Amino acid sequence: MTLLPEYPQARGCPFQPASGYADYEPVSKVRLYNGREVWAVTGHAEARQVLLDPGTYSSDRVHPHYPALAPRFESARKVRNFIGMDPPEHTVQRRMLLSSFTVKKTNALRPRIQTLVDGLIDEIEAKGPVADLVPDFALPVPSIVICELLGVPYADHAFFEHQSRRVVTGSTTLEESADAFAQLKAYLDDLIQRKQREPGDGLLDTLIAEQVGTGGLTRAELVDIALLLLVAGHETTASAIALGVVTLLEHPDQLAALRSDPRLLPTAVEELLRFMAIADGIARFATADADLAGHRVRAGDGVVVVIATANRDGEAFPSPAAFAVDRGARHHVSFGHGVHQCIGQNLARAEMEIALGTLFRRLPGLRLARDLADLPIKEAGGVQGVWELPVTW
Repeated sequence: MTLLPEYPQARGCPFQPASGYADYEPVSKVRLYNGREVWAVTGHAEARQVLLDPGTYSSDRVHPHYPALAPRFESARKVRNFIGMDPPEHTVQRRMLLSSFTVKKTNALRPRIQTLVDGLIDEIEAKGPVADLVPDFALPVPSIVICELLGVPYADHAFFEHQSRRVVTGSTTLEESADAFAQLKAYLDDLIQRKQREPGDGLLDTLIAEQVGTGGLTRAELVDIALLLLVAGHETTASAIALGVVTLLEHPDQLAALRSDPRLLPTAVEELLRFMAIADGIARFATADADLAGHRVRAGDGVVVVIATANRDGEAFPSPAAFAVDRGARHHVSFGHGVHQCIGQNLARAEMEIALGTLFRRLPGLRLARDLADLPIKEAGGVQGVWELPVTW
């Protein structure tokens, strides 16, 4: 009997899919850490088919058929927010947040993001000539922005950044992630109670007044929503900014093209999102028998959409292994697809555009202070990227 390939697999290069994924078919069986067999969907068209059909492929994390891609996912079952729900329950919660993440609202934040980015680069230049861009730049940009948006005190950032890392790191154990979730929930519950007594002007304050105060949400439900927004709002974008720097530095011809024409910045960000695939995979399970690329998926089967390979499908992206800042392919699935497409994608794009564009403009001599092969890569099963990014200029 042939042993099924494992999923997820570790990357050998921080911006390339795991080499073992090349052996996957567009739809094929793989084996998770606990021995469970699930369907891996690596083709772009097949990925969109799954993500567009929440009626057949469920996101319900509470359900025992939902596949845990790593031990830490088991503790996430106890966190109930819209990312782990199906319509109509998902739709109700998502609608509460949509107006805060529109293009218009994001554009209104751009001057503040620009000021923040400039200030961080001022500090980097003052400390130079060597800096670690993960703690000095990539992490504080989205962390400060999401704190200000939600109304979370940035003074507490060391605590929630530490706990967030324990939630999203692939090697985190079930016990560690459960403890991190518990600590974040306790922190946010206390914060929301304080805001109920002394309201502020953040998104959490709005949700307290408009939803908790009217019975639309319980305080416990708001805690779970706040946990998602706080963790996802800084961890994924921080990794994208740091890995975006690495990718551009390792493709000097494309960096030169971007520098010669800054108008390419939005398309360059789209290409980075496609090429890097910070989120390696998205889990679902089938609620009914279905046909998928000639395979019969049975009700109860686990399914994982492998974003890293769907974004490298030659049927959807010509020369998919090439990094090209002028590609402008917005049909990648790095933000998901369909009803669960990332609610914060407009904000993430703005933060990446401003952070990367400003950094390379102000530090034209920027280069890695360590060989690419020596950068510590984040583990499989979590947000992808690098733990450290030492640079000089």
